[in-house]
Amino acid sequence: MRKCAILSMDSLADFEAYDCLIDEPMLALGWQTEVVSWRNKDVNWSDYEVVIIRSPWDYQDDMASFLTVLENIERSSARLENSLAVVEWNINKDYLKSLSQDGVTIVPTLWPEAFDANNMAGYFNHFSTEQMVLKPRVSANADNTFWLTKDNYQDKVAELNTAFASRELMVQPFMADICSEGEFSLFYFNGEFSHAILKTPAQGDFRVQEEHGGGLLAVTPEPALTAAADKTMQAISKLHGELLYARIDFVRYQDTFALMEAELIEPSLYFNMDKASPQRFAQAFVARMSAQLPGGAA
Repeated sequence: MRKCAILSMDSLADFEAYDCLIDEPMLALGWQTEVVSWRNKDVNWSDYEVVIIRSPWDYQDDMASFLTVLENIERSSARLENSLAVVEWNINKDYLKSLSQDGVTIVPTLWPEAFDANNMAGYFNHFSTEQMVLKPRVSANADNTFWLTKDNYQDKVAELNTAFASRELMVQPFMADICSEGEFSLFYFNGEFSHAILKTPAQGDFRVQEEHGGGLLAVTPEPALTAAADKTMQAISKLHGELLYARIDFVRYQDTFALMEAELIEPSLYFNMDKASPQRFAQAFVARMSAQLPGGAA
């Protein structure tokens, strides 16, 4: 039996996680999975053949230490999925710039290096909008994400100064379709489409995560959405090759779909929303390891 570490955090008590659903199909294919916190300093990563990054959902609190752990894994005999190079590219949302340059439609974005309240009026004017979203370029779980209006942003200046005192930020027009329709997530395993869901925020909110009251619905993506996701995956694969997993998040925008984020580090893969997806993931993993590991996956 071969061993695979599922990289997580000390406790998932406050989160909804579904990675346990892959344990049985992985075991049936010869791989024993073990959940390991990235903060555990006593782990010998060479005890595992593969480490899959899954739910270290507090990494943004200490990014330097998290990256050091991944470096240690890659220096061990274990294979890291997704790789450190992918993580380093994806951990800062300015990766969206390179995807946009490759023809991927992204949500319109400004990239100020620091927060300055004196620039806020200009941001509203730039986007010709009454509502904006400010968020860190390195973040997870919608932490330090602000939904602001022309009327209320001045009341938030002190909070914004604190939130972005040592963080680069990004500024986007508020995408109203997130509230009226939702955010679409499409999942790819080893480069192949697996399943899709629609995430909707709670009434009066814009955050679609379950931890913030968001709802989930399994969907069949319409052709325009599939085309946008495939184009995004092609742009990513040009840079990094095929990945073990990817979650691509979109919102309806004008006459197409705009990329919100390409989640390549630790996205929930919502195995609970498609009963065949855990088996699909396990098979994609074994096929990938057959090609990547010495001696294959058997």
